Amino acid sequence: MAISEAQLETWTGIGAGATSKATYATIKTALERNDAPYSGKSYSIYLQGSYGNDTNVYRDSDVDVVMCTSAIFYPNTSDISGDALARYNSNRGGTTYSAAEFKTQVLAHLRSQFGQTVAAGNKAIFIPGNGARRDADVLACAEHRRYFQFTDGGPQDYYEGVCFFLPDGTLIENYPKMHLTNCTAKHQATNTWFKPTVRLYKNMRNRMIEQGRIGEGLAPSYFIEGLLYNVPPDRFGGSHVANFTDTLNWLHAADRSNFVCANERFYLLRDGSKVTWRAASCVTFLKALVEFWNAGG
Repeated sequence: MAISEAQLETWTGIGAGATSKATYATIKTALERNDAPYSGKSYSIYLQGSYGNDTNVYRDSDVDVVMCTSAIFYPNTSDISGDALARYNSNRGGTTYSAAEFKTQVLAHLRSQFGQTVAAGNKAIFIPGNGARRDADVLACAEHRRYFQFTDGGPQDYYEGVCFFLPDGTLIENYPKMHLTNCTAKHQATNTWFKPTVRLYKNMRNRMIEQGRIGEGLAPSYFIEGLLYNVPPDRFGGSHVANFTDTLNWLHAADRSNFVCANERFYLLRDGSKVTWRAASCVTFLKALVEFWNAGG
């Protein structure tokens, strides 16, 4: 028994927007205060995640904010060699400022603005909600540059991302702006079906969690976006029933080994990486979707 067209359409709807917008505005204003300890450093603030990409659903809670300093950057030069690497090394400068110091300053400032319940996690700084303000995660990070050539060191030589360090010292690099840009392009290429389809899959995931079909952390939103990013544009559209069955059937039949994340800088399905999805988890998720569909939701 398939799920009805009306139910699928309901599940494509966007979640609460007003409260998340107000939460972001409040946090951004606080971060931009002139008395912040990092106020003399260059930085940028923007949304990432479901709220930044308009793929949020009603069960989504945290508003994800990027607070990135460009006063320093961390490079990845593994893709250049020879003369290009020599030019990079000869132009490389030094600084005593660090991502760790920046995160410490951001944490102290956020506590001064929102209280001592603000807590530093392994990745982001958590700000608990209060009243109409939603829970928020602030990723205090530094600019990251993945060089693919080195001419004069300008932005034409590298992919710009962000990076932060885990407590064990592991550097994590990511590309939230590229993710956002590519998802928007995919949305346009699918005649605006991509983002509603992501919301549909996320709502189905949430319902399956509630029913005990899958575990809470099996299919993070970021990886669902990446999964659907790999589906060809011509598989999207039509009725909501056709849109779901066509995208899901394609995903089942596809060779998923070379799927990429929506930022196109990493493969989507790889074991042993902190920025990729486990292939077995993807298989479990797709199988659960089929069973959920056949059971009528």
